[in-house]
Amino acid sequence: MAAFGAPAPDLTVATTAGQPRDTRRYVPALVITVCLFFLWGMANNLNDILIAQFRKAFALSDFGTSFVQQVFYLGYFLLAVPASLVMRRYGYKASIVLGLLLYGTGALLFYPAAAASLYQLFLLGLFVIAAGLAFLETSANPLMTEIGDPAGAARRLNWAQAANPLGAITGILIGRNFILSGIEHDERALATMGTAAREAFYRAEVQAIAGPYVGIAAVVFLFAVAAALVPFPAGTVASDAGQPAGRFADVFRRPRLIAAVVAQFFYVGAQVGVWSYTIRYAQANAGMAERSGADALFLSLVLFASGRFLGSLLMTRVAPVRLLSLFAGVALVLTALAGIGGGWWGLAALVAASFFMSIQFPTIFALGMEGLGPLRRAGASLIVMAIIGGAGLTALMGLVSDQAGITTAMLVPAASFAVVMVFALTAARHKEQK
Repeated sequence: MAAFGAPAPDLTVATTAGQPRDTRRYVPALVITVCLFFLWGMANNLNDILIAQFRKAFALSDFGTSFVQQVFYLGYFLLAVPASLVMRRYGYKASIVLGLLLYGTGALLFYPAAAASLYQLFLLGLFVIAAGLAFLETSANPLMTEIGDPAGAARRLNWAQAANPLGAITGILIGRNFILSGIEHDERALATMGTAAREAFYRAEVQAIAGPYVGIAAVVFLFAVAAALVPFPAGTVASDAGQPAGRFADVFRRPRLIAAVVAQFFYVGAQVGVWSYTIRYAQANAGMAERSGADALFLSLVLFASGRFLGSLLMTRVAPVRLLSLFAGVALVLTALAGIGGGWWGLAALVAASFFMSIQFPTIFALGMEGLGPLRRAGASLIVMAIIGGAGLTALMGLVSDQAGITTAMLVPAASFAVVMVFALTAARHKEQK
């Protein structure tokens, strides 16, 4: 993680006496934790491929495909607080192992879903995967902020989150090469096909989904075994030593945290919405086939990963809150151009926006966690619950797309980035006054 000339994270935790001690014995746990960012990035962005595939295989509208993200992020929302309670009671290891088991089980459900050709069963599998990811994110994010100097929490979390876009890129490559067939029939062509041929086409498109997810399940279960066998830190930091854990309700008295939750709701909604409909946007505005649209999405994620690394480097010289306001502002402009202009230039603006989305999630997360002390874990679960924005705003974009077109739908994430920019500017002003 100390690549590209950036300082390596300070891997120290505190003993009960408040003195830092080395965490070399926790290096395997930290490696697994960073890999978790990769694994949930892969799951999140495979959804973008599934939206295109389900739209074709089940003949769905844009709103109908939005149930992929609605169900997925509902799982995050409903399980975030239970995940926090499990982590608080049983520790990081138990929460991470349980999360991985749920993730793997949800992926395995894709096999009977494909065999039965049931969209609803696929949605159930996605819900179970998301339930597992709620445990993983609620554990991994605060773990990375608790280890080391609190002043470097945003930078450290950005370094760990750098594995997330690598997982996202992997998910897109898996989906492009092993799920999307490249066979696209319009309604007229489907109408001319015989019933048996049409049903065979639909079934083949559904069956293509099962194999990659069974493979993912096997890998995730192996990580669960590895996590069960290595030691994890208890997560006590020096500033919390000897303090009461605090009540969950106490987090609602922290204005900065609540503002971060709101900003995260809109940021995640914007990110998920942009990526969910990039393939559709490319098809409608640039006349691309589904695989070429997936290539545009792939380029978006490469830019996202590049922005994450560059942003982490810039944070050694620029305050994270100021970088957040800049990146959110540019993302606002680019998505507004995509929503107003359309065409190839609109697609280029939409793809470029991913570079400026890169640092937003971890930076909002770290800013929201500042000064929470013993309330960190409860605060983390609240921010993870804000991921429900991915369900709500993606559904809104689907409705706008069905009524006014996919181009106009991109104004929804543009408005969302405006909320993030206001949060960043307000937080920067507060820091200056303090």
